[in-house]
Amino acid sequence: MTERIVVVGAALLDGGRLLAARRSAPPELAGRWELPGGKVEAGETPEAALVRELREELGVETAPVERLPGEWPLKPPYVLRVWTARLLPGSGEPKPLQDHDALCWLAPAEIWNVSWLDQDVPAVREVLARLEPA
Repeated sequence: MTERIVVVGAALLDGGRLLAARRSAPPELAGRWELPGGKVEAGETPEAALVRELREELGVETAPVERLPGEWPLKPPYVLRVWTARLLPGSGEPKPLQDHDALCWLAPAEIWNVSWLDQDVPAVREVLARLEPA
């Protein structure tokens, strides 16, 4: 069995809104929306990878809050694991620096207004369940 490579995704939350990032590459993913994040490097914890990826992709400092239950298959050998995260004070507004050409904050009622990547949909549903009042 091949070893799975973890890709971390961030459900970056701010005031009850979720940050969505529109892919600019590769061509087969361009124009679709995702939770920002990326691969965990050798010797790195998933939480450290999340903080690094958000710094590289969005130019912000963040703190992981909790891991969502489950993991979702991507193209083998990758699997997606998602954490909720928050912006640290003084971090500024996220900007699309790498792999993305647009960002938007979505309130719970707006979550499905964007075309999410298929592999992100189950994670987005998990996040939405946490955002909506029970």
